[in-house]
Amino acid sequence: MLPIKVPPLGESIVEATISRWTKKEGDAVASGETLVELETDKITVEVPALTAGVLTRRLKNEGDVVKVDELLGELDESAAPAAAAKPAVPASTAAPAAAPTPQAPPAAEVRAAPSAQRLAAEQGVDLSTVQGTGRGGVVSKADVIEQGGGTRETGAAPAPAAPAPKPAPPSSRPRAEGAGPAAGERETREKMSTRRKRIAEHLLESQHATAHLTTFNEIDMSAVEALRGRLKEKVEKEHGVRLSMMPFFVKAAVMALKAYPVVNAQIDGDSIIYKHYVNMGIAVASDAGLVVPNIKDADRRGILDIAREISAVAKRARDGKLTMDDLTGGTFTITNGGVFGSLVSTPIINFPQVGILGLHKTQERPVAVNGKVEIRPMMYVALSYDHRIIDGQQAVLFLVRVKELMEDPASMLVD
Repeated sequence: MLPIKVPPLGESIVEATISRWTKKEGDAVASGETLVELETDKITVEVPALTAGVLTRRLKNEGDVVKVDELLGELDESAAPAAAAKPAVPASTAAPAAAPTPQAPPAAEVRAAPSAQRLAAEQGVDLSTVQGTGRGGVVSKADVIEQGGGTRETGAAPAPAAPAPKPAPPSSRPRAEGAGPAAGERETREKMSTRRKRIAEHLLESQHATAHLTTFNEIDMSAVEALRGRLKEKVEKEHGVRLSMMPFFVKAAVMALKAYPVVNAQIDGDSIIYKHYVNMGIAVASDAGLVVPNIKDADRRGILDIAREISAVAKRARDGKLTMDDLTGGTFTITNGGVFGSLVSTPIINFPQVGILGLHKTQERPVAVNGKVEIRPMMYVALSYDHRIIDGQQAVLFLVRVKELMEDPASMLVD
């Protein structure tokens, strides 16, 4: 028997939650085929079969928290592929033999939770026709119930059900993944995912371990919007890159960090570590929680290269393909609440970094320009910083430098 263990999960990550088994006991698997998916606070890790064989035992259940090198199950590498035809439940508990239900496709064809696969087989629901509402489009048991109405898709009326038991108190009802509250239900309870728990711990650590302070400024976005308007069509046509505002802010922040390197530093005990490079983190919100992939060596890249890398990282994030390298090693972070309509906020430092730049919604406002009132597209920006090593003067001047560069974007193009 070949043991299936939790692999190394990356820098400082020691545990994960089993989010999904893709194979049942008795299933034949090919070498390299995913057996189980683990969710950490940063990424989803797929555990593949190291060799072909048959999954003989699943020692952990979906939702269990497991540690690095812990045993997840066993794979029989000597078993013949025909063993996959064995029932997924022990013979002692199996129902009387019946003709197999052809409608339900194998788990390898449709991303579905094991409970959804079993119910689909029982009810004769074709999983390929079910819209998954789980993470990444995974079909849940609730999705199958909604699609099949709890009966076979033959149009026959369901068999009379036994009298329903007295409902449990609302607060004790578990919430099905992707399902809304039942009619008349006033409260639901949902267990925090490993990722959400780790995010909460990380943010609390940042608040408790640093001397948080935030300074604000505002930027007239007229010049950079005009420049982007002139370039975006040409850039997309010639380079295949969508030119958003973020590459300009990344470039401006990089140049400001060169002028005020303490904002790119890190505290280690009673020492200050100055980083002579910039790995720029870009905070990304998702249904699974906050992730901060970073652009390595952003200080060595031009705006087009930064735009290209942001696009690539964003695609990996959407596809669930972020690597541990994407998510570690950042030295400074930019977060953009403006995409959700935020006008002003105080971002929390991405510990152990010492600074984070918050962007907000661009909004037309009346401003004084050369003694006249004009309507300009304005954005509030915020710098939260660790006051233990960054003085107020340095923080304010850093933000002023970002403002100057964004209001004169041509100066960034010749850097």
